[in-house]
Amino acid sequence: MATPAAASTNIVLRLEIDKEKMTFGQIATAIGDAGGDIVAVDLNRAGKTTTVRDITVNILDTLSREKIVSVLKLLDGVKVLQVSDQTFLAHLGGKIEVTPKMTIKTRDDLSRVYTPGVARVCMAIHEEPRRAYSLTIKRNTIAVVSDGSAVLGLGNIGPEAAMPVMEGKAMLFKQLAGVDAFPICLDTQDTEEIIRTIKLIAPAFGGINLEDISSPRCFEIERRLIEELDIPVFHDDQHGTAVVLLAGIYNSLKLVGKRLEDCKIVLCGIGAAGIACTKILLAAGAKNIIGVDRHGALVRGLQYEHDAWNWYAEHSNPNMESGVLSDVIAGADIFIGVSGPGVLKVEDVRKMARDPIVFAMANPTPEIAPEEAEGFVRVMATGRSDYPNQINNVLCFPGLFRGVLDCRASHITEEMKLAAARAIASVVTEDELNEYYIIPSVFNQNVADKVREAVVQAAVDSGVARRRPST
Repeated sequence: MATPAAASTNIVLRLEIDKEKMTFGQIATAIGDAGGDIVAVDLNRAGKTTTVRDITVNILDTLSREKIVSVLKLLDGVKVLQVSDQTFLAHLGGKIEVTPKMTIKTRDDLSRVYTPGVARVCMAIHEEPRRAYSLTIKRNTIAVVSDGSAVLGLGNIGPEAAMPVMEGKAMLFKQLAGVDAFPICLDTQDTEEIIRTIKLIAPAFGGINLEDISSPRCFEIERRLIEELDIPVFHDDQHGTAVVLLAGIYNSLKLVGKRLEDCKIVLCGIGAAGIACTKILLAAGAKNIIGVDRHGALVRGLQYEHDAWNWYAEHSNPNMESGVLSDVIAGADIFIGVSGPGVLKVEDVRKMARDPIVFAMANPTPEIAPEEAEGFVRVMATGRSDYPNQINNVLCFPGLFRGVLDCRASHITEEMKLAAARAIASVVTEDELNEYYIIPSVFNQNVADKVREAVVQAAVDSGVARRRPST
């Protein structure tokens, strides 16, 4: 979730200015010299000797902010009272709220929504528990659960610091698919405690979205919850990434005229997302995937520190290629990066097969910058919003959960994920498809609806749907 270095934003500086020591012109010059562009000035209050002004300044990066503040603090006659920006202001008091669906105006209203009328509803659910889906928020509400141990671009920052991310995810669920989502950040990183806590709160929710939980604990947590709960559990960092990646691969292969089963694929970064991407590619028909981590290519027959790596080695690299990334990249049709910045070099890309496809998804700094790869790749995708072809989970999770809630799926199958990927890819029409547009925009209104329809049908076909929506 780190801010790109070139992101432009506004800050608001509240300054107390001694009119006898400093003029506004001198302040404006200092701000300009420090890299700021004043776009508005508002008088907050005025006294005989001092004035307080709110100065809105456009800056290019966080370094400019710090430089401007430092310069102003050195000016005699200027006191920096407060510094705020649009992002912080948007988070004041949190970004979501709970709003009742009806207004309680009379004693009669009160008796229906609470005591004594509510007792009849409680007993109806007690006698037939599945009625919770029609008589409570369970039918349309999911929990977004994190322990704050692997927040994108920030790492292990803990539950409180992870809350703004989970709130933002809840906003996306609601705006894009009408799903009510509540952020829950747990003050534990113990696997068993997390599993037990989620099981205890599960009755209130129609699904669980796991978020930003570090590997390898995330595998065990998801596996156990899928086995022990009767509602869908989805670790978005794994499967959301995998679904959107596959959608982009489908459309990239159309452009280069290749088949997935014929491609040599090199994937760098064997963590949660890397393993999920590999599983969905195998399910989609890929035959030759080579996984590379910091020690080199994974090869079956060797023993690795994680069980997940041992599984990976047994299900990939059919030709048992060995060596580091620059060795196994030779002849590859597709490179997928879910690792770290700068690991893929131009020399590596030059070794790839004709019309190479590169998905460098490390965030905020990709495995290779698009500027470096330009001229050597046919299709380039990243995880960033300031380059074309952003592989963004938001294309998957709202529509997917809309679908599983509507059909009350007991869990999410591989077929449902494949269906979601095909649906996302289908939003880009043949006329629109080109090297710089292989994946729809996150603001495309058709994506969530298409994914929802595909997921419902796949759930019905897989036998995990407990109802079939009328539309």
